[in-house]
Amino acid sequence: MELRIFTEPQQGAGYDTLLTVAKATEDLGFDAFFRSDHYLHMGDVDGLPGPTDAWITLAGLARETKRIRLGTLMTAATFRLPGVLAIQVAQVDRMSGGRVELGLGAGWYEEEHRAYGIPFPKEKFARLEEQLAIVTGLWGTEAGKTFSYEGEYYRLTDSPALPKPAQAKVPVLIGGHGATRTPRLAGTYADEFNMPFSSVEDTERQFGRVRAAAEAAGRAADDLVYSNALVVCVGKDDAEVARRAAAIGREVDELKENGLAGSPAEVVDKIGRYAAVGSSRVYLQMLDLSDLDHLELIASQVQSQLS
Repeated sequence: MELRIFTEPQQGAGYDTLLTVAKATEDLGFDAFFRSDHYLHMGDVDGLPGPTDAWITLAGLARETKRIRLGTLMTAATFRLPGVLAIQVAQVDRMSGGRVELGLGAGWYEEEHRAYGIPFPKEKFARLEEQLAIVTGLWGTEAGKTFSYEGEYYRLTDSPALPKPAQAKVPVLIGGHGATRTPRLAGTYADEFNMPFSSVEDTERQFGRVRAAAEAAGRAADDLVYSNALVVCVGKDDAEVARRAAAIGREVDELKENGLAGSPAEVVDKIGRYAAVGSSRVYLQMLDLSDLDHLELIASQVQSQLS
């Protein structure tokens, strides 16, 4: 089981904070540092000092880290044109020496689109499908040849399909709860399927749908990595768990029900339940980025038991 660190910087974190957490992620032996792609805070926080752009952040981290994988859960298709996104991700991949992964989703948070003047189209899922076809098509075009695409929303004519990423294949992540279209897209385009903030039972059902969709697309179901994203709140004792829950504005019982919360032993046990239904990777949503002791505890007493 791989553990990855997943941050939500729109809630209030500048680049220096993210760099500190990313370096701790690397030093403590975690597999990857991922971040959300949002421009507006959520809930009862001020979001100061203000939003950071996901791919600008990852470009900086690409030059200041050496080992960890870097990526998004999930880049919003509404934020970028697919040709531009393919260039951005390929460039950051080259800057990192081939450590980048692209999580791509349809986009859902209408308020942030209004706040920053970003169009919020009614039909987002079909646009996502075209973006996946274009981004993967551009990267997969043989050097020296061109790529063209004629869709309902995007049209590319004789693109040189450059630059190429450092990796032969940048892993593409698709996630979500949808019962039909999401599994179909994952089965067609994804290298990894991520089930966010879901129970073990819901995870098992959705993994089954994705596996069936992959096979329907002519792929082996095991060609994909299956993963979860879950909020994490670990403490050496009940008092420390309660303190960490209060710091992120959550209740301990709710966190234990809907995330990974409690003692290291409790968290290891619950991760094992996700592993039993096919998950091999967990993205730990860290909501208090000032609490590096939390990362150290997870590394020493949770990750060490899963290695």
